[in-house]
Amino acid sequence: MALAAYDKYREQTIMTMTPGEMVVRLFEESEKQISFAIMCIEKKDIQGANASLQKAQRIFNYLKASLDFKYPISRNLSELYDFFNRRLIEANIKKIKEPAEEILPLVTELREAFQQGERLARMK
Repeated sequence: MALAAYDKYREQTIMTMTPGEMVVRLFEESEKQISFAIMCIEKKDIQGANASLQKAQRIFNYLKASLDFKYPISRNLSELYDFFNRRLIEANIKKIKEPAEEILPLVTELREAFQQGERLARMK
């Protein structure tokens, strides 16, 4: 019963988010998954690393699919998401953390930029 109420609350929260808030939330989740994957690789938890790296890849694939290419920045973001995915794939195939560690600060910086944009949009 409590779980159903929580699921309903979570669904309601997502349904009332602005597109900007949703993008920020997706970036937060990708950061979480990449960080967890790094930890799993360090602990030699191959299954955990694989699951987290694939979740992060799915997030970037979703973000790429949602781009509106009538805006010039969309092409740049598309290429950046492709780069993130290539590095995550390399980390997953080779079971090394360095590619994931390389992109994590970039993902954080991008999330912060989207957060700032969302804040500015709400001020208008």
